[in-house]
Amino acid sequence: MTTDQPGTGKPFHLHLVSDATGETLAAVARAAAVQFEDHQAVEHLYALVRTVRQLDRALTEIEAHPGIVMFTMVSEDLRDKLEARCAEIAMPCVAVLDPVLRAFEQFLGAVQTHRPAGQHQMDDAYFERIEALNYTMAHDDGQNIETLGTADVVLVGVSRTSKTPTCIYLANRGVKAGNVPLVPGMPLPELLKNSSAPFVVGLTVAPERLVRVRRNRLLSLNENVETDYTDPDMVKREVVDARRMFTQSGWPVIDVSRRSIEETAAAVLNLLTDRRPAS
Repeated sequence: MTTDQPGTGKPFHLHLVSDATGETLAAVARAAAVQFEDHQAVEHLYALVRTVRQLDRALTEIEAHPGIVMFTMVSEDLRDKLEARCAEIAMPCVAVLDPVLRAFEQFLGAVQTHRPAGQHQMDDAYFERIEALNYTMAHDDGQNIETLGTADVVLVGVSRTSKTPTCIYLANRGVKAGNVPLVPGMPLPELLKNSSAPFVVGLTVAPERLVRVRRNRLLSLNENVETDYTDPDMVKREVVDARRMFTQSGWPVIDVSRRSIEETAAAVLNLLTDRRPAS
């Protein structure tokens, strides 16, 4: 599968070869590629490569479009074949997880299992993530308030502060996350005010950025953008009122103005870690 990453820089080919889904590999590759703003990666993803025939098909594409090759494969035979062919045609070939696995082996004094897609095994952690995702979907946008007390974290913020996608990201990390919107004129659920309330994190954003986000949202829906929902003065008042509520409630606050979903979720995870008693 070939995909162009957003950008207007000089294009280059980035070949990702994996014996699993390629999600880990793609995440690492994109994190590296984004550091080179004058260049644009054209991704070629070859997932579930577990036979010589499958690898040969990938090599044909690689030879046709020279670029950088990155891979995660546990089969020594397939790794050797890929690395040897890349060396012959003078293409950089990087085994992304090797330094990490070597560090684990040295520290643990153990040998890796060489199991393809081992991170996707259906163990207890897998079912915990599924349970967290089901919980999060059931407690999105203020739903099922009566059972919100069992959440690991509840995100509160005005409309369009990325509450839902952040919660879904957290759920994929096994965190039961719910979210409650702050709507002008609507009181906050009593559950979040009492002593048995779950851990709550407030999300805030720069008013001018929020206006742009809301306008773009309404435009995508072909709706009128000239409403109180996008009025700069009204939006600023919403944000100020929300910040005042967060302060009065003693909740930690994360400014999402310049954060990606992943960065906001990472900040929430750090707050959760800080709350856990030291073992």
